[in-house]
Amino acid sequence: MTNTKGFAAESATAPLGPFTFHRRTVGPRDVQFEILYCGVCHSDLHQARNEWKGSVYPIVPGHEIVGRVTAVGDQVTKFKAGDLAGVGCLVDSCRECDNCKRGLEQFCWNGAIGTYNGKDKHTGGVTYGGYSKQIVVDESFVLQVSDKLPLETVAPLLCAGITTYSPLKHWKVGKGHRVAVLGLGGLGHMAVKFAAAFGAEVTVLSTSSHKEKDALQLGAHHFALTKDPEQLKALANTFHFIINTVSAPHDHSQYLKLLNTDGVMICVGVPPTPMEITGFSLLNNRRSIAGSSIGGLPETQEMLDFCAEHQITAEVEIIEMAYINEAYERMLKGDVKYRFVIDMATL
Repeated sequence: MTNTKGFAAESATAPLGPFTFHRRTVGPRDVQFEILYCGVCHSDLHQARNEWKGSVYPIVPGHEIVGRVTAVGDQVTKFKAGDLAGVGCLVDSCRECDNCKRGLEQFCWNGAIGTYNGKDKHTGGVTYGGYSKQIVVDESFVLQVSDKLPLETVAPLLCAGITTYSPLKHWKVGKGHRVAVLGLGGLGHMAVKFAAAFGAEVTVLSTSSHKEKDALQLGAHHFALTKDPEQLKALANTFHFIINTVSAPHDHSQYLKLLNTDGVMICVGVPPTPMEITGFSLLNNRRSIAGSSIGGLPETQEMLDFCAEHQITAEVEIIEMAYINEAYERMLKGDVKYRFVIDMATL
C-alpha cells in the first residue's frame, strides 16, 4: 500500500477537499501511473452529491484520467515506465460473461467496476478516482495514449469522447446521414466532432442562440434554436439520428418528431426524472428511442487511435485542483467550453 493525496467529498453536502488514502501495491498485472490531468464529468458532481443514490463516502471522483507510467508488474506486456497511459470509467469487470468476452465490459452482466465509487476487490473497500496523484489499475483496463495530441485535451475523451463515439459507430453513422446533436456541452461538442468526421451532415439543436458560432466552428453544418417553434417545425421528419446529450428534464416527444422514417434518438444524457413520451411520436415514421453508455475497452482504444490519427481533441478549460467546487457550480450553469480538466500538478 502507498499513501496518495487526492480531493474527496466527505458527504453529499460537503465541498470537495484534501484527502489522503491508500493505493494498492503494484501486482503482477498492474500498471501504476502518475496522474497528470483529469477531466471533470457531470457524473462526478452527480455522485459527489449522491444524486444517483448509492454513493459511498468519502468519494474521490474522476474517470477521465491521463498520465505517465511509473511502474508495472512483471506480467505486464503493453506498458513500460515512461509511457503515456489513460483510464476511463472502468477499472475491472467479471471478464467471463458474454458481454465482457465481446469487449462490452461496460455492460458486464456481473457488474463492471467503476473507476470510483465501485467495489474494490483488491482492498475490500471502494475504488477511488482520478482527483488524485496516482492510480494503480490492471493492465487490461489501461489504455494507450498517443503523444500526437496535447495530453490535457485527451483526458475528456475517456468519457465524453467514448460516450458519443460508441453510439455513432454502433449505428454506423456516416456519409448520407443527417444527424442532430441535441445540446452543445461536454458530450455534445464531441458528438459534433465525431459525426462530422464520419461524414454525416450535422445540425446542432440548442436552447442557446449564442452557441451557433461555436457549433459551426466545431464542425456542424447547421444550427437550430429549439426555443423557436418555427425552426423546429421546419425540421419535422428530417433526421436519421438524434444524439440526445441533455441531462436536464426536457420534452423528448417534440424532438422525436424531427426524426425521419426509421429514425433513432440515441440518449446519452441522464435527466434526473423519468421521461414522458407520447405514443404517436414513436408510431409515426416507425421511430425508435435508444440508449448508449460509454464503450468497452477495445472500442475506447479504437476511439483514442482515431482521435490521434484525425487530430480530434476535446475543447478544455484547465483548472487548479482547489477550484473544483467553483467548477461544479459553473458546470451546473453550463458555463464551460466545453470540459473542465484539472492540472494534477496543482494538487
